[in-house]
Amino acid sequence: MKLNALLEQTIPGLGYELVDIEIAPSKVVRIFIDKENGITIDDCERVSNHLTRLFMVEEIDFNRLEISSPGVERPLKKIEDFVRFTGKLAKIKTIELIGQDKVFVGIIKGVVGECIQLQVGEIITEIDFTNINRARLIFEYKRETNSKKTKKLKD
Repeated sequence: MKLNALLEQTIPGLGYELVDIEIAPSKVVRIFIDKENGITIDDCERVSNHLTRLFMVEEIDFNRLEISSPGVERPLKKIEDFVRFTGKLAKIKTIELIGQDKVFVGIIKGVVGECIQLQVGEIITEIDFTNINRARLIFEYKRETNSKKTKKLKD
């Protein structure tokens, strides 16, 4: 059984979403998982322990296994990711030009069929899912402001 198919069957059964898999030439296997309320170190440990045993049984050759959260700028790999993160800021790189651009940064407005709607400024750009080379969320830093006015010191 191929590694991707094995992980696609196993990870959801443990209660996690399989976000991405990376395999380095040095046989380092990196697996990115997620769940509704985020990933903890305990989640990574649980998945790592389970997969280490599974890889031994399935005779998967690896030197090191790394389990991680995809982070705040997680990749968007499936149409379902764009649906889930509607309203969030994303960066999409396309395979082919749309107009004169291949890189778009904007708010995900929705998904219609196989088309991602991205608001770039005032314009809604439609990007066919099959034209996406790479996509990820962009972390939006929101600084909290103090709503209380500072009292002036009296002389």
